[in-house]
Amino acid sequence: MLISKLLNAYTTYKVKFGSKVRFGSKVRFRKNVRIAISDTGRVVFGNGVFMNNDCSLTSRVSITIDDDTIIGEGVKFYDHNHRFNIKGKLIKNQGFSCQEIHIGKNCWIGSNVTILKGVTIGDNCVIGAGSVIRKSIPKDSLVYGEQKIITNKIKWRFDNEES
Repeated sequence: MLISKLLNAYTTYKVKFGSKVRFGSKVRFRKNVRIAISDTGRVVFGNGVFMNNDCSLTSRVSITIDDDTIIGEGVKFYDHNHRFNIKGKLIKNQGFSCQEIHIGKNCWIGSNVTILKGVTIGDNCVIGAGSVIRKSIPKDSLVYGEQKIITNKIKWRFDNEES
């Protein structure tokens, strides 16, 4: 199936050379959906996936969204995070820690949700608007609630120490 048939005129995408993206049938995007895939990443959309306005997927490993899942506006997917705890070394030079993201079938991900590396969301889940998902969610779950801000000190290590 041609990508131009899947994506409307307002959707943008960025795929670096050597990367992989796969679309099932009847995948629909609204405007400003952004997909960035590094040379080691991949993104897979199952059949009947819908993504609303202003969503983004950034993959260095793998992001999979299974069949018939609907995604609200402004949802962000990141299968990686910057390393940051080597004292004296710039964060931008410390590399990434990466883990796959897998979203099950028949899920509804509410608006402005952020899904982080290593998360699996089981089938038939509803994720409430504004949630930050950093742990896996079992099937048939409803996730919602107010978010707390937690502040901890960074546990520094030196460049010659193993992580």
